[in-house]
Parts: sequence; structure tokens; C-alpha cells
Amino acid sequence: MAPPLPDNIRSAQPGGGTCYQLELAWGRWRRWYLKKLRAGYVQRMVALRKGDTAGAPHEILDPRDLKYCANLCTAHWLPADDPFRWRERLPCARWGLAEIQLMGWPLLLLALAGWYAGGPWLAVPPAVLLGLVLYFFRDPVRQIPQEADAIVSPADGTIAEIAEVEHYEFFDGPAVRIGIFLSIFNVHINRSPRHARVVWMDYKPGEFLNAMNPESALRNEYMWIGLEETDAPHRRLAVRAISGLIARRIVCTLKPGQTVQRGEKFGMIKLGSRTELILPRDAAQVAVKVGQKVQAGSTVLATYHEPSYRAPA
Repeated sequence: MAPPLPDNIRSAQPGGGTCYQLELAWGRWRRWYLKKLRAGYVQRMVALRKGDTAGAPHEILDPRDLKYCANLCTAHWLPADDPFRWRERLPCARWGLAEIQLMGWPLLLLALAGWYAGGPWLAVPPAVLLGLVLYFFRDPVRQIPQEADAIVSPADGTIAEIAEVEHYEFFDGPAVRIGIFLSIFNVHINRSPRHARVVWMDYKPGEFLNAMNPESALRNEYMWIGLEETDAPHRRLAVRAISGLIARRIVCTLKPGQTVQRGEKFGMIKLGSRTELILPRDAAQVAVKVGQKVQAGSTVLATYHEPSYRAPA
């Protein structure tokens, strides 16, 4: 029996944020509009909806309403019934679409106005900023390694730390921690390192120190996810997404009991940050070194080599 979500995780983006609040406000207006002027659409989507909306903080009229609360309820639509499924094919993070709209359109208008008023020199600065916004929220396709014992990176970035931990409670034994630093120029999508089930989660609000500062791992806001393989020998591993000096919004759509595939996207950290992968020391062989560049879902950070491993009771 999976434990419930911690009480302080009341959204897929529990840290909130200005763009997040504006997106929620837009959702309230959109639901009012749909109920008033598109009642037939609402009835059709409700009839197609699967699962239960219990636990959701607002009405679930169509799949857009699940963006930040899919981890709070079981409501969902089959892919064939989801009219917004096409958004998954966009080359940008779906969790960043609001930021792209809120920052992108004003920058585009400024670029056009600058071009009209003074030519390219006035248009270039806002155009460059627009390019950076789109670049930050990019979501490229990744090739997932198929080797049975491969443990892939949960994040893009640079290996900043490989450290042994004397005792890690989740494993009830020694561990190895691989820290990945994400600059503002890295892809910020988080991906599952293995095919596994979420068995525990922990969210801690905190400070926003520079992610390169070792103290950030202890004092900054973070989302910790404990995973256990679905197949024997049911090895455990953990991922911790940590906010940074600029990045203050962690998105995680997971909930205890949920199963994720190796390389599957489960969230992101908005702007520069840090992600850690923690593995049982005696069951894994690290395959990377400090300073190495890695890609989420593609780079093999470690491999398992201990078939006799058993998860703690």
C-alpha cells in the first residue's frame, strides 16, 4: 500500500510562483467560459473522463485542468479522447508554456516595435531574450538506452559531485550520491533513471542558495523521490530535485504508487538548479566522472552489478 502524498504537496508545483498563479487564474476564467458558453463540450469531456476527481483543488472539465493537479486525483482521459494531446509533441516543456506566453509575446512585440522604430539594433536585444526563453524551455527528443542494468541521468548538466554516504536511511545501508549542476543553458526536464515505482516522496520548502554551493543541498527547497524497481530484486534508488539561486520552481507530477518508465519525463526545475541521483553503493558501479556533461534519459550514470541485492523491509 503506497503512502499518501505529503500534506505540503498540494500541487505539481508546490512552491507556487507568479506565472503559476496567473495560470491558475486563467484556468478559473476558462472554466467559467466553458460552462457558460460551451456546455455541450463540457458534457462531452466529462462523459469521456476516466478515474475520480476527488482531491483536485478545482473542477476538472478537460485535460488542461490536470496540468498541476494530476498528482492529487486519478482523473484522466484516454489519449484518443484528449484534444490537447498535440501539445506533448511541441519541442518545448509543457510545464513552461505559461512562462513562454507571458514572457514571449511581450518580447516579440518589443522586437517588432524596435525594428519598426529604429531597425535591427533596437530589435536585437528583445529578440535575443525571446530566443533565450524558448531555448530554456526546450524539450528535445532523447534516445533511451536499452541495456538492462543501465541507470540513466535524471537531468541534463555537469557532474558536480560523486560522494559516498556512510548510511542512507532509504537503503538502510551505504550509498553513492551523484550531483548534477544545471546551468540556465541546460535542458531542465527531469526524467526517471529506471523503470520503477514511486514508494515515497518528501518536499521541503527552503532557501535559494547558488546550486554550486554544497550547502544548497541541505538548505534549499527540494523534492525528494524514493523509487523501487518493479521487478526483482526490487533495488531502490532516489532522485532529489533542488532549487537554485534563480530557479525557485520545482515541478513534479509523481505520486506514491505511480510507476514510471526509464527515461520518462516527470517534471522540471525552472532555471539553474541541481539534481541528485542516490544509489545503493554496493549495488551500483558509477560510469561518469566529475566535470562530465550528461543528458537526462540518455547518459548512463551507473550500472547495477549486484544481482543479490534486496530492498530493505
